[in-house]
Amino acid sequence: MSTALDRQIRPIYDALDTQSNKSAVLACNKVLKKQPNNVLVKALKALALVRLQKVEESLLLADEVLAKKPTDDGVLTAMMHVLRGLGRHSDIVAMFETAYKQHPQNEDLGTQTFFANVRVGNWKAAQQVATKMHKQFQDDRYLYWSIFSAVLQANDMATPEALRPVLLKLALRLISSGNTPSYFNPDRFYVHLLILRELEMYDDAATLLNHEIGQKICETSLVCDEIRRDIMKLKGACKQEGEQAKVKILEKKDRNWLEFLSLLDATFWDIASTSEPASEDVKAAVTEEIAKTRKVFSEAATVDGLKDRSGLLALLELEKRTKSHGLWTDACEIRMMAENYFSQFGDKACCYEDLLPYLAFEGEELEQWTSFLNSRKSFDTPDTLQRSINVYKLLRYNLTSAELTPELELARAQEYIKVYLDGLKFGVNLPDTELQPADDFAILVGHAYVSLWKLTGEESHLQSAAATLEYASARSKQSYRIRLLLIRIYHLLGAPALALDHYRLMNVKQVQTDTLSHLILSRAAMWSLAPLGDITYMSECMEASQIYMSNSTETAEFIARAFSTERYSQIIDFIEFEDRLDNSLQRDLMKVEHVRMRVAHEPLNAELVDMELIELKFIFDRIHHDNRDFEVIPNYQPRCQPSFNEQTLPLKPPGAGWLSAYLKVYIRAFQEASDLDETVEDKLLIGDRPKPSNDPENQLPLRERLVKKRQEEIDDLSEDEKLFYEYTLALSEWVGPYHDYVRPPPSALLAEAAKSNDLKPGHPLKSMAAAANGSATNGHSKKDEEPPAVKESPELIPKFFDDMKSRFDAVISGTALPSELLHIVATTQEAYLLFALETVRFKPNSIIKQYKFGQLAQSFKDLRVKASSILNEMSTVLAKLGEEVATPDGRKAFVQASSSIQDSSGFDHDFVLGVAKKTTDARKQTYEGIAKGLAKVVKNHS
Repeated sequence: MSTALDRQIRPIYDALDTQSNKSAVLACNKVLKKQPNNVLVKALKALALVRLQKVEESLLLADEVLAKKPTDDGVLTAMMHVLRGLGRHSDIVAMFETAYKQHPQNEDLGTQTFFANVRVGNWKAAQQVATKMHKQFQDDRYLYWSIFSAVLQANDMATPEALRPVLLKLALRLISSGNTPSYFNPDRFYVHLLILRELEMYDDAATLLNHEIGQKICETSLVCDEIRRDIMKLKGACKQEGEQAKVKILEKKDRNWLEFLSLLDATFWDIASTSEPASEDVKAAVTEEIAKTRKVFSEAATVDGLKDRSGLLALLELEKRTKSHGLWTDACEIRMMAENYFSQFGDKACCYEDLLPYLAFEGEELEQWTSFLNSRKSFDTPDTLQRSINVYKLLRYNLTSAELTPELELARAQEYIKVYLDGLKFGVNLPDTELQPADDFAILVGHAYVSLWKLTGEESHLQSAAATLEYASARSKQSYRIRLLLIRIYHLLGAPALALDHYRLMNVKQVQTDTLSHLILSRAAMWSLAPLGDITYMSECMEASQIYMSNSTETAEFIARAFSTERYSQIIDFIEFEDRLDNSLQRDLMKVEHVRMRVAHEPLNAELVDMELIELKFIFDRIHHDNRDFEVIPNYQPRCQPSFNEQTLPLKPPGAGWLSAYLKVYIRAFQEASDLDETVEDKLLIGDRPKPSNDPENQLPLRERLVKKRQEEIDDLSEDEKLFYEYTLALSEWVGPYHDYVRPPPSALLAEAAKSNDLKPGHPLKSMAAAANGSATNGHSKKDEEPPAVKESPELIPKFFDDMKSRFDAVISGTALPSELLHIVATTQEAYLLFALETVRFKPNSIIKQYKFGQLAQSFKDLRVKASSILNEMSTVLAKLGEEVATPDGRKAFVQASSSIQDSSGFDHDFVLGVAKKTTDARKQTYEGIAKGLAKVVKNHS
């Protein structure tokens, strides 16, 4: 590049680097006036336009640049970002392949072509490129790129089953014939072992592992040691592993828990490796092994003392397995070991979780264990405070059903409050960034009050829990565990705004949004005020979705970088991570929630319908991974009760069945409301289509799959959602034939799209054929056949609205929580909106007259009037509830209901009144907002 051109282009790069995209476009235009054929500047301008969301202009420039078949590194790099922003990943690959073919001796272009295929998971092409590069440049790195690409192709779900062993054998032949042995590099050695494991060549793998160099590599490389363990287990050398683990534990003082597990597995191998009943001789041999293993673990525990917990935990696990195999001799052994463990490590925060798997005591053993714990309560120092916290948790865990009476639970709650307030003295001088040592006592209070609510059904106990946890949260601002409990309780109390506030204060970032966003966005349409114009929850969906948008580019870069540095052991993890995020169940649950709220918020026009139809169809073909974390919610409820998570779920959490059912509902509704078919959709699509799934069911025609009901879907729905699902099936079945008759033919749509395309710059439609004369008549063409006969609406449709009205009245007159009431209202509103979506095509009088659908229009009108009347009634009742809940009397009732916690210092009347005001105001906002939203929905679609 000349110095003069460099001076002209430098401002463009500076503007792009600082995200001044408008300035970048102006700078590009300035250069292009003098040099209209400068390909680099056109590529940079396209990049700036993509960032400005000017897709059509950037498409035109991108195609101009691609037509020049660029080979310059600057142009290729800029175009890679442009095409990635447009979702045209296959074009990126084609661009680099074309450049490499023009300059086959350019090693850098070959590398970029390889990485382009890697980023899109095109392992076959990547393997071919790497093989070619190895032949040309004789670099062993390229050989291993080729080998590992073949391994990844073999593991790809799209690869035919018969081809997989062929690819693995090819990889093994290449790695065996290489100039440099694999053990010269730990990651290459890992690849060699991986191939042997996949080919089930365990003896050959063992030979490599038993070699002196192989042993040294496994001692220093955790990934190689992990695959070594796996291979030895598959080989059946469990006892050999046990002996090796014994040496590491005793002689090398290795405290890796995997070594303890290896020895445990070896101890019980003779019994656990067969499904046949063990003979007396086998039992005797295993009993002897148990004694030897117990000696090893006891020696490790003695040596470690208070430095390490592994030895004592291994002893507990040993006794548990001994009992499970029927070889137990001393019934009190586990209890005594648990007491010993608690005596040494009871002041550790992990003590409760460590002991939990071993504490299913009954009868006399439970009495002795309880007596032991009661004697360990002390609150003199922070260490004894933590020990007492563990005492209370462990005592609560083993409570029996007879001990879970309202009176006893109330007494426990008050005791937990007292010890919590006493424990606050140890955190008086801590900064706000630190957790209070006594936080777990506050969490126990929340658990006790939730248990009381489940026992009595009285909402006042939830209010007491909210007040206590708010107090604790104010004193321990960084305690996300307290906020998790408050999120659940505020949802039950009908105060979703407060739940959202606590969720945001947790400062959830990056991949955590995939695992934790379900806490606030599960069935978010139930809480949303989108019909009223409040898009808070819609925005939350969009923000939580950012991780998925960045994942597709960032993780691909990590994979390419791992190839570049030959970190093969990381690549499979990156690929799995990318797959789990790309096909995340929570991602698509959020998408459906966003669609449900968007339908309630925006006009039901073609832009909304067509865009969402295409996206939902892509989702429908995915096989999903459930990455949601439910274990993060603390659970200190007794083992005879459901967990705190299960107790506080307003409804059963939506799963893959729920998602499938709602995708069917909305895809079918959007299909009928849309003019798009597969042909038109393909020509209008800008980016690449997702990779097709290999699931046999996905090979069926879409229409056939949409009407197919599965039990998994029905089981995932609430009772109200089951009624809604049947309603939508009946509605689509009824109006579908009329949509099919009225919908304009594809040729008319393509002609209209071509006409629009001619009026503005942009990407020309793919293979756009001109419409035949007379085929485009303002979106409608004359039909030769007679219109379908008009039928009365199925009885199920009006009955649905009657059933929901009955459900609503029953809940209003009972003692149900707000969450149940709002679920009924949201489901009824959604049914009305889907009815509006399914009938919007038939609103114009011209359509009614042209196709003689007067009787159909009257049926629609009657149903609309009925549904509108019911929704207006619900709106009136909710508005009245909103007025009643936030009055001085309503707050007074909240304070009186929480009287049980006001005897303690700190929980005075004023503090509880503040929580009461905040909670009742939030509930009022929800009731009134949803009431006004209902009225607005009815008005907009009447």
